[in-house]
Amino acid sequence: MQTGFSAELLRDPDMRESERILRACVHCGFCTATCPTYLLLGDELDSPRGRIYLIKNMLESGRPASPQVVRHLDRCLSCLSCMTTCPSGVHYMHLVDHARSYVERTYRRPAADRWLRALLATVLPRPFLFRLALIGAGLVRPLAPLFGGRLGAMLGLAPRRLPPPSPVDRPRIFPAEGQRRARVALLSGCAQQVIAPEINEATIRLLTRMGVEVVVARGAVCCGALTHHMGKTAAAHATAAATIEAWWREHRREPLDFVVINASGCGTTVKDYGFMFREDAAMAEKAATIASLARDVSEVIGELGLPEPVRRPGLVVAYHAACSMQHGQKITTLPKRLLAEAGFEVRDVPEGHLCCGSAGTYNLLQPEIASRLKARKLAAIESLRPEVIASGNIGCNTQIASGTAIPVCHTVELLDWATGGPPPAALPAGLAAREAPEKAPVREPAVPG
Repeated sequence: MQTGFSAELLRDPDMRESERILRACVHCGFCTATCPTYLLLGDELDSPRGRIYLIKNMLESGRPASPQVVRHLDRCLSCLSCMTTCPSGVHYMHLVDHARSYVERTYRRPAADRWLRALLATVLPRPFLFRLALIGAGLVRPLAPLFGGRLGAMLGLAPRRLPPPSPVDRPRIFPAEGQRRARVALLSGCAQQVIAPEINEATIRLLTRMGVEVVVARGAVCCGALTHHMGKTAAAHATAAATIEAWWREHRREPLDFVVINASGCGTTVKDYGFMFREDAAMAEKAATIASLARDVSEVIGELGLPEPVRRPGLVVAYHAACSMQHGQKITTLPKRLLAEAGFEVRDVPEGHLCCGSAGTYNLLQPEIASRLKARKLAAIESLRPEVIASGNIGCNTQIASGTAIPVCHTVELLDWATGGPPPAALPAGLAAREAPEKAPVREPAVPG
């Protein structure tokens, strides 16, 4: 694609990078075939190719973003399916992130939109505030059918039961069982530790059982993904920098083998820290080091080897590949292989490349499109007649669970159960009772804490 950026604009490193990305695009249109919003809406401007044209014209002009550009960029899920499809290697993620940051700086949204975005950016990355917000939402949840739009979507996604805080999310070191094979830092996450602390509990149980020392570092807060994808660059970099510094201190004290992330939406961002801080002299080396250590929990399990299962329930599992996992991190077959090794019957979801509609804050900011995508995803999943749904991302789990009675678990919960841990909390008693111990006695490991 030909570009016409002025020399003045190209003095900005983000503009230079965006121009490089734009030049890689050859207008082939392959991306339109796998874009969820184009599939639903049929508007060229709601396809990656159309958005690339809008971004190019906006950035080249140097003028503030227009309502048209904002509308179509806001509808983008950042699912990155287009990056998997693109034969030219167009790095759409970096381009759309820059465009959203530009929109945030140059466009004044309507008051209600500004208020909601500020609320989400303030509350979601802070577990204490998020817990308070969910307690309040739980009180109003019975009235959700009376509301529509964004408020109704937020109330509908609020959990019916809020688990208490888990002791594993407090800073401490969980020693390896037996001989230590690795030392890792674990990202506790922000929303995840409030909604589903059992995911971190299962992760720590499984890793320590595998001989891994797990560090929950003091000061490792939000990874910055939620605010980063909302275009709030300063806020995203502030929380990301604090988390990088916390892990860097641990790495300097005693080297870390990995930084483990069990929410793939967070993992895609942590693995991109080197790019995010490439122009920051004080942070560049630290960020690049942390990014090089970052692994999804499935990658660590795969590298060290899953322990021998002690029970094989044989449940039929529909594996939902989160967009951030399959498109953002290019992890496709590994989680399914691990589940199969653990004794589960794994089935691929039809149209598995399409987003479920969660996409960070998307299901709160674009509830109508998100609802349509969720319905399509659930129809595909339920066609498999699974007994349980597995995914490696808390956002997807929450979105999918809000529309089906089929239990939804994190992949690591099922792997932990099969290798000696307790049944996942989401499993009903009937399915959990289908434990078939192959080795007796089966020890019941205590949740670290």
